[in-house]
Amino acid sequence: MTGVFFRFLFYIILAYVIYLFVRLLLFPRRLSRRDRPRPRLSGMMVKDEVCNTYLPKDEAILDRIDGKDHYFCSEACRRKFLDERKAGD
Repeated sequence: MTGVFFRFLFYIILAYVIYLFVRLLLFPRRLSRRDRPRPRLSGMMVKDEVCNTYLPKDEAILDRIDGKDHYFCSEACRRKFLDERKAGD
């Protein structure tokens, strides 16, 4: 009786292994969000002159004014900087 049980168990395991093999062949694994390579950031931090926030250079909004680079965390900070600059002139 135990021989029949072990034989049945063997066929169940064999069927599962065959199922996994066929599934692997028919439906190859797609890259998940975790497996996708992340874009590399430079690691350089810059300061927003309006709100004094530091942020990665790759994510900052760059505006070149009078040959000098100015970095901003948002379009609102950029506009505020330009408005203050106009008022000062």
